[in-house]
Amino acid sequence: MPIIEGERVSKNFGGLAAVVNVDFHIDQGEIVGLIGPNGAGKTTLFNLISGALATTAGTIRFKGENITGLKPHQICKRRVARTFQSVKVFSNMTVLDNVLAGSLFGASTGMRMHDAKAEAMELLEFVGLSAKEGSLAKDLTIANQKRVEVARALATKPELLLLDEVMSGLNPTEVAQVTELIKKMRDKGITVFMIEHVMKAIMDISDRIIVLHHGEKIAEGTPSEIAKSQKVIEVYLGD
Repeated sequence: MPIIEGERVSKNFGGLAAVVNVDFHIDQGEIVGLIGPNGAGKTTLFNLISGALATTAGTIRFKGENITGLKPHQICKRRVARTFQSVKVFSNMTVLDNVLAGSLFGASTGMRMHDAKAEAMELLEFVGLSAKEGSLAKDLTIANQKRVEVARALATKPELLLLDEVMSGLNPTEVAQVTELIKKMRDKGITVFMIEHVMKAIMDISDRIIVLHHGEKIAEGTPSEIAKSQKVIEVYLGD
């Protein structure tokens, strides 16, 4: 049974169709990539799943429950978390407090501060930022701010994590580190749906890949199938 699925999901902005009748599903434990040219509708689809935008049409179900139209905090409480294309950290809060915010808001209720801090420190260790716990988020590199955002999302205890270009702007060493981190997330039982333009990484790590173009799904398959798709090559991958 899919952990999340969408049927004919659509979003219009006035006369602009940003997402058009997209069907998708992700099974428990999968890492699924979402690729396509800029403006293809990838982040819009994430916004629809996470409740940041309301669908124009279609249905989204998480673990069999219709979550279409729910608010972002309601979807987060159901154990769906996300990061953002443009990093969104609490700039004037410490790294630890950023992650604490996720721990105290997330799926658990009534967590004591002592336990929340211990959990937050474990997550900072997990993403490789335990030495930066007292630093202000705004003083970190973009790569480390992205790690803070991932740790904060993990602190809400997601079963499904949406990663929006978490590798963008990173050097090859940092990309390799994030790739390993995503694999460790899957080992912890977290299903991952990720938008990415770093093709080597997305091809190496994904079980399946979905391709959007002008808001429509034009292909879906294993990385090797997508790499050989003439349509995907023409609109996105090139020669």
